[in-house]
Amino acid sequence: MSNMKVVDMTGKEVGSIELSDAVFAAEVNEAVLHSAVRSYLMNQRQGTQSTLTRSEVSGGGKKPWKQKSTGRARQGSTRSPQWTHGGIALGPKPRKYKISLTKKTKRVAMISALSSKVASGEMIVVDKIAAEEYKTKTMVGMLSAIGANGKTLVVLADNDSKVVKSFANIEGVKTTQANTINVYDILNCTSFVVAADAAKKIEEVYTK
Repeated sequence: MSNMKVVDMTGKEVGSIELSDAVFAAEVNEAVLHSAVRSYLMNQRQGTQSTLTRSEVSGGGKKPWKQKSTGRARQGSTRSPQWTHGGIALGPKPRKYKISLTKKTKRVAMISALSSKVASGEMIVVDKIAAEEYKTKTMVGMLSAIGANGKTLVVLADNDSKVVKSFANIEGVKTTQANTINVYDILNCTSFVVAADAAKKIEEVYTK
C-alpha cells in the first residue's frame, strides 16, 4: 500500500489515503497502453464515409466518341474516374473500424494508465468535491487552489449534476465517474483530479 496526500477544495492538506500498489503503483506497460488508446480512437469512428464509383454515378451510358480515327484516346464513358463528374477510383466506402480488446488487456491498460499518473505526480486526490449551487467560479477556484493546470480530468464517485455543470464551462476540463473512466482520457490530461471516494471505487474494481 502506498500513501497519497489528500487535499480539500481550498488546497489544504487534510490527511492521506492508502491506495493499492497493484493498481496505482504497477509497472507501466506502454505497448498495452498504445493498443488501448488506438482501440478507443478507432471505435469513435463511424465509418459512414462513402464515395461514388463509376457504376454509381448517373449518366455516362453513351460512348462519348467513336473508338477509332478521332486522334483522341478511346473512351467508353464520361463517368470514368479521369473525367470531370466521373466516379471516384479507390475511394472510401462504409466500413467498421472497431478494434476489440480482451478483458485482461483492458485491465492491464487501465492499471498502467493510473500508475503512470501517480508516478508522474499528476494525480491529485481531493477529500470531497461538492457544490451547493451551480457556480463555475467555485470550481475554477478549486482547480487553482489544488494546482490543477492544463487539461484536467475530474473523477467523481457518482454523478453530481451541480458539480458536473459547474465544471462544464471551464475550458480544458472534463468530468467523469469512477465507473466510466477510460484509458484515453486519463492519458490525455495533464492533471488527474480524483475524489477520495472515487479513488477507492477504482481500487475496489481493479484489485479483483
